[in-house]
Amino acid sequence: MHLMDTYRRLPVRFTKGEGVYLYDDKGKRYLDMVAGVAVNALGYGDPELTKALCEQAKNLIHISNLFENPWQEELARELVKNFWTSGRVFFCNSGTEANEGAIKLVRKYFHERGERRYRIITFYNSFHGRTFGSMSATAQEKIQKGFEPLLEGFDYVELNNFQSLLKAIKKDTGAIMLEVIQGEGGIREATEEFLHKVQELCQREGLLLVIDEVQTGIGRTGKFYAYEHYKIRPDIITLAKGLGGGFPIGALLAREEVAKAFNPGSHGSTFGGNPLACSSAMVVVKKVKGLLDHVERVGNYFKERLKALNIGEVRGRGLMLGLDIGRDCSQIVLKALERGLIINCTAQSVLRFVPPLIIEEKHVDEALEILKEILLD
Repeated sequence: MHLMDTYRRLPVRFTKGEGVYLYDDKGKRYLDMVAGVAVNALGYGDPELTKALCEQAKNLIHISNLFENPWQEELARELVKNFWTSGRVFFCNSGTEANEGAIKLVRKYFHERGERRYRIITFYNSFHGRTFGSMSATAQEKIQKGFEPLLEGFDYVELNNFQSLLKAIKKDTGAIMLEVIQGEGGIREATEEFLHKVQELCQREGLLLVIDEVQTGIGRTGKFYAYEHYKIRPDIITLAKGLGGGFPIGALLAREEVAKAFNPGSHGSTFGGNPLACSSAMVVVKKVKGLLDHVERVGNYFKERLKALNIGEVRGRGLMLGLDIGRDCSQIVLKALERGLIINCTAQSVLRFVPPLIIEEKHVDEALEILKEILLD
């Protein structure tokens, strides 16, 4: 082996995908309820996405960001269309990079205003990435252990505990950063009441509200952006995962006034927003906008079927669901894999379901039959 030992890989090698199924090197078929961890929004082999990738690859894969990029401009326009106000977009390659950019933008925004407000409040069980800024924002000891000292300037509080949040506010606090549904933290949802209080606090104290939509965005919860469910107005959102349908791309979107804090030379990315990535993302964005009702309908069906198992707590929205069985679920993942079902265990006891957005009720039934056999065995 010549790879660094950074992943606990499951004992299977996939060689092909079609629709919501994957096939291994022995020809065995698997129903995929993970989608590359909420990445393959359109499943496998989508003809429009494949065509866009092939045609763009023939013409132009990469150009430097020193030149105008019409593919970025087109994609940015589509992303801003669904934002609550006018805004601007910066393109990168991943969710970690998008969140790193958001952290920099918060600091730059207040610096430009002559205010020393650089601290950011984040939440326990959050996950924002693994670079030093995003890892420092991630309030999980297991992610940070061994990499100390962390980047200074982050304060951690409990999700849905507004008093805990109030106590964390300092004179140099500049922003509150959160996921409306914590993905890696176990599909834990912020309440609408809490989010409204956070919004009011930000407006009252002049704080920026940063919503990490890396896992929840691009239709995953039944809205194009998950924050739309809660009727809040973030200053900054971050995107990645499903945006490229499997091709790496991330994005940082900020309302106009905040975005202006970035000027030439203040931030950059060599590969960010290359023509191939943007061409892929344009297909995904347009198709996902037509899938939102489907995601809500199938997601509701999936959630009710999980509840009917009467095993543990069911959480989440749309096609971002979790079943907390109250015990270690790693062996269940292995047993499901043996039966041709791909699921994921997060936060030790939560079975996470983030399938392609194109799944149908019949696929939910197929998955639940396998899962029921395992859980009730």
